[in-house]
Amino acid sequence: MNDLGRLLVTRIRADGPMRLSDYMAECLIHPAHGYYATRDPFGARGDFTTAPEISQMFGEMLGLCLAQSWLDQRAPSPFTLAEIGPGRGTLMADILRTIRAAPCMPEAARVHLVEASEMLRARQRETLAGTGISFHDRVETLPEAPLFLVANEFFDALPIRQFQRQGNGWRERVVGLDEEGNLAPALAPLTRYEFLERRIADTRDGDIVEVCPAAIPTASGIAGRIARHGGAALIVDYGGWHSLGDTFQALKAHQPVDPFAEPGEADLTAHVDFEPLAEAARAAGAEASAMVPQGVLLERLGITARAQRLAQGLEGERLRSHSAAHRRLTHPDEMGALFKVLAFHPKGSPPPPGLEPVTAP
Repeated sequence: MNDLGRLLVTRIRADGPMRLSDYMAECLIHPAHGYYATRDPFGARGDFTTAPEISQMFGEMLGLCLAQSWLDQRAPSPFTLAEIGPGRGTLMADILRTIRAAPCMPEAARVHLVEASEMLRARQRETLAGTGISFHDRVETLPEAPLFLVANEFFDALPIRQFQRQGNGWRERVVGLDEEGNLAPALAPLTRYEFLERRIADTRDGDIVEVCPAAIPTASGIAGRIARHGGAALIVDYGGWHSLGDTFQALKAHQPVDPFAEPGEADLTAHVDFEPLAEAARAAGAEASAMVPQGVLLERLGITARAQRLAQGLEGERLRSHSAAHRRLTHPDEMGALFKVLAFHPKGSPPPPGLEPVTAP
């Protein structure tokens, strides 16, 4: 058992089983042993690869989308150009390069990154060398100004709680100890939860519902700024609409692993439920678009034409790699359907290009 595992075992022996959300938080952001505090997890040598690392085309398409939305809103200046969970800074670098095509937009942009990991902040400074950057630990400290924001694979890493239905109540799935003293999943006593009452109608005994407490204030903070000052937010992640089922997973070296075996050594994530994000945006005074698959959005924004232009002059392995990247980002059998996109935008304005308003039933 590693150092973080021993710390968690000691805590559980003293205080009893811990919520899954608390376990995830310790594993991911513990200051000494947390996953994001101790490594660069991205790329072939890491544990997973995100869309910006696959191809520059991903960031270019999102950059074009934000640029057109900025122009549609009469080019506010200055404005906040922000990313939450910016990884190595690759996506923001691609966006900044792309928005040079919009007159005056680069000069009006003030770049803000929401990143808690000092190790990743150092990588972002390297990637964005020459760009003035303001760092934040939380969305709540972003400026009160027009906000154009992107969040790619951010919400999936926020800690979740899981509840398993039993009759008209729920047993929370927690982390305890097995007979040998190792970390293991367990169930808390049967309880009624007011915030889960509406899920009785669409679940059965044994069904699991996931809730992400941290997602709501984050979405509200983003949407509130957009409602007050204008802007747009693009949220890209894997998941769907209306949570149902166990999606908690651990990934190490691009392979699924036991999430309780080596705490702090693997990436822990869960599928994003976009429904409460949209509800939070509307409650904060903004509008939320309809959710669309990533592949659909990228095709609407022109990724195939861009791929064809970039392919000119390529041959052999470089051409095959480029074509594979295009397919991986857009094809329904790869990231194209698993990943979804939701946008926040001001009421009374159209959603960003490539996205659609919600159709009334």
